[in-house]
Amino acid sequence: MRPVPLWKLALVMFGPGLVVMLADTDAGSTIVAAQSGAQWGYRLLLLQLVLMPILYVVQELTVRLGLTTHKGHGELIAEHFGKGWAWLSVSTLLVSCVGAMLTEFSGIAGVGLLFGISPWVSLSLTVIFLVVVATTGGYRRVELVAMLIGLFELAFVAVAFVSHPSGTAMLQGMAHMPLGDRQYLFLLASNVGAVIMPWMIFYQQSAVVDKGLDISHIKPARWDTAIGAFVTQAIMAAILILAATTIGAKNPNAPLDTVQQIAGALTPFLGSFWGKVIFALGMLGAAGVATIVVSLTAAWGLGEVTGYKHSLEHRPLEAPWFYGIYVVSLLVGAGIVLSGINLVKLAVSVNVMNALLLPIVLGFLYMLARKALPEPWRLKGWYAWLVGLIVLFTAGLGVYAGIMGIL
Repeated sequence: MRPVPLWKLALVMFGPGLVVMLADTDAGSTIVAAQSGAQWGYRLLLLQLVLMPILYVVQELTVRLGLTTHKGHGELIAEHFGKGWAWLSVSTLLVSCVGAMLTEFSGIAGVGLLFGISPWVSLSLTVIFLVVVATTGGYRRVELVAMLIGLFELAFVAVAFVSHPSGTAMLQGMAHMPLGDRQYLFLLASNVGAVIMPWMIFYQQSAVVDKGLDISHIKPARWDTAIGAFVTQAIMAAILILAATTIGAKNPNAPLDTVQQIAGALTPFLGSFWGKVIFALGMLGAAGVATIVVSLTAAWGLGEVTGYKHSLEHRPLEAPWFYGIYVVSLLVGAGIVLSGINLVKLAVSVNVMNALLLPIVLGFLYMLARKALPEPWRLKGWYAWLVGLIVLFTAGLGVYAGIMGIL
């Protein structure tokens, strides 16, 4: 039998990494990047570049674990460390998912208000659409829908180019990082938590399992993850650059407490119509793909620990708990947002919380890579030391910056 060309294999393989990375630049991350550029110019831009390889290293471990063991993250923790530790890990996942769901629905509601659409209408239509997508198609269909929605985020990259950022100003900003300023540290921690999120690790590992992939797919799966890491950080950097070039340079004191205010601050530079349209497309792409990923992750994570059927390949009547949790998470998130909430403060705080959870999340990931992986794929030698240092640095930076920013 002739081997399948790599490019054909890639068309089938690509998805879990790109989807989870597009979801990484969710509504909350979009707000954090915009706040970073508006308040601090380009002083947090270097962090976005540094986090790109870190993000790849972390997510590549989830790919290895999923492809070699055919088990989800929570399931492996329960198997190797016991149910108690698995519940602790899934608890951090659920806390992160709840915070993320609130920011996604707040972003969607805010976009609707830009065009005079009631939050009840925009969120009801969103929930109905996402329920139909998940319950009427298998994993591949859900993945395709998520990728198509997420690609709207590229609107931020396009508009960042036409904002004419100054290369000299960017270099000067990246060279000056006021690490003694608590407000700066708080946003730094929020940026770390906006890039390395607990639900990302659970999602990608569960996704490669649900898609039916195995270790023979490791090469295209790594490319999927690497391209996704580059794309998501390019989007984060583009949002920061756009905000720094426009709001930060011309109107740094503009109130940015809602989606409408952020879009309004951009319209003097992009035009009233296009400012709203571009921001709306980017925000809808970010919030839409993340809502799919986060709600599925919560259902997958609980299924891995409790043992109920947890696959999109099962029909709703075959896996009622899985689909039930998926639907309930959507309804609860939408319901809380409809009660009224400050999106910007919520987004920044949620991502700081993610940063504070990193020692637990990355600690379990590293231990599983050392213990659960089969011998040929296990972390060892100099690379194990390098990954260990990356995990220690990332978790330590997130916790230190978060605590110092809060105090």
